[in-house]
Amino acid sequence: MKAAASARDWWQTPLGRHLLAQEQDLLDPVVQDVFGYHAVQLGMPDVDLLRESRIRTRGILAIDGGDVVARPDQLPLADRSIDLLLMPHVLEFAGNPHAVLREADRVLMPEGRLIILGFNPFSLWGMRHFAGGGYPWAGRFIPVPRLHDWLQLLDLDTRGGRYTAYAPPLRNPSSLARWGFMEKAGDRWWPMAGGVFMLQAVKRVRGVRVLHAQPARRAVAKPVLVATGRTQRHLRPVDRR
Repeated sequence: MKAAASARDWWQTPLGRHLLAQEQDLLDPVVQDVFGYHAVQLGMPDVDLLRESRIRTRGILAIDGGDVVARPDQLPLADRSIDLLLMPHVLEFAGNPHAVLREADRVLMPEGRLIILGFNPFSLWGMRHFAGGGYPWAGRFIPVPRLHDWLQLLDLDTRGGRYTAYAPPLRNPSSLARWGFMEKAGDRWWPMAGGVFMLQAVKRVRGVRVLHAQPARRAVAKPVLVATGRTQRHLRPVDRR
């Protein structure tokens, strides 16, 4: 819980808010284009990163809050029940990131979408990471090629991604503003050196033919969350703002 509190405090700093705005700019147009019946955000319970999603039934799972308290490697979700799963900076702080990805593979529908946000070790943020410290520098920054290989082992096909946060991770707001030119030029001049990456993957199931927009599926939609212990909870519908 102490580590979780440290993370929540960091996202409220000028640097954390600066990065969050950039990540939201990456996510908003992407989640708008994902359709289905159930969407889940895993982690970062204080912010709705799925705010632009057109999926009506969605919720936040986290170890320290959200709609449902859950571990990322033991999700209280039914098999093949999620159309969109967003994992913002989960793998860097997971004791077993492979187990987290296996859970993602388990709960995703065929053709379901997985979106991962992570810190890029090959960047100015990665250089700062070697100096150590609290959140987020204490995490394990995973290179995109390695993550790509892990996803391929689970039949999760990567569908490209983007980088952001090209400027140095400076704490002072005025310093961040002075280095703003790097944010504007990053995609053009050093596209793979962003401090944060967004990677998308699609769940593939061999030998299964996926039928889209079938009335029968809508008619038999089942609760997403499965019973854990003596209680059972469901993701509540959320109206878009």
